[in-house]
Amino acid sequence: MPQNVRIALDAMGGDHGPGVVIPGAEIALARHPDAEFLLFGDQAAIEPLLRQHPKLAAAARLVHTDVAVKMDDKPSQALRTGRGKSSMWLAIDAVKNGAADVAVSAGNTGALMAMAKVNLKTLPGIERPAIAAVWPTLRGESIVLDVGASIGADAHHLVDLALMGSAMARILFDLERPTVGLLNVGVEEIKGLEEVKEAGQMLRDADLGGLEYVGFIEGDDIGKGTVDVVVTEGFAGNIALKTAEGTARQIAEYLRSAMSRTWRSRIGYLFARDAFQTLREKLDPRKVNGGVFLGLNGIVIKSHGGTDAEGFAAAVDVGYDMVRYALLEKVSQTLQYEVRQTAAVLGESTS
Repeated sequence: MPQNVRIALDAMGGDHGPGVVIPGAEIALARHPDAEFLLFGDQAAIEPLLRQHPKLAAAARLVHTDVAVKMDDKPSQALRTGRGKSSMWLAIDAVKNGAADVAVSAGNTGALMAMAKVNLKTLPGIERPAIAAVWPTLRGESIVLDVGASIGADAHHLVDLALMGSAMARILFDLERPTVGLLNVGVEEIKGLEEVKEAGQMLRDADLGGLEYVGFIEGDDIGKGTVDVVVTEGFAGNIALKTAEGTARQIAEYLRSAMSRTWRSRIGYLFARDAFQTLREKLDPRKVNGGVFLGLNGIVIKSHGGTDAEGFAAAVDVGYDMVRYALLEKVSQTLQYEVRQTAAVLGESTS
């Protein structure tokens, strides 16, 4: 484990670029004084911001590039124009060549996934990486994947997702046998897409020792915390994530409006201020920003593109914890064992 955690940042990624990345990195540095930062991006845009954040400047090194991946670039276009020279590629490459322990970007998700897969390669037995998010629930926390790495999934890929998610849950939540559910339109075995039903049958047949497959779950089970790991393909997972975030903001706005409507409600708010502050923090989607790319030979964290400095700092926190607690090594070891076990039980490769 490195003495300091070295974090490579795509400073040009996201809707706001260095205007969010730089202050976000300083917030993260205040929480993790042993962090060092490698900043990749346009020197002319970044240096004035660093002068406003001297503590970060003292703990960071800037690598100039005038190439940045646009938020609307197609992955193939981003690879063609940004490979080897864009801020996104260089941040990932720093992980590959050992200059950094983790890369964090708020940039184009498809481009980030394509570049990470090409540069870092996937773990043996894993064909497609996934983005895993830690989801707050009524019971605590669950892992949901995939939340947007790729669209569509066959049965074998859904099984891969179950293996990756359960490996992460065993380490992160200290569980011997995490419960796993497949997100579906109903809990009945006859419902859903054929790929989902086939994946469910494969998980039942495998009867893996490292996870407990409980069957199909529905959308409302995510927030309930019915299972430790929720498995779905990236299209549905990303919609679920964005819907939950939007609902949290909607509820927070309703409460804010209700508490300021009359003088009675304003007085009531004063008496219940601590309770409302706790609720506000629980509903703040920035607190859980940062998805982990699972299945790669390196750590890459995806931040929401439209987040603010506090949200970006939360994504940096995720990367820091992955490195400081050696979660990648532990998840990879666990995952490789489960991939081999599944292949042996099913008599075929899960990739």
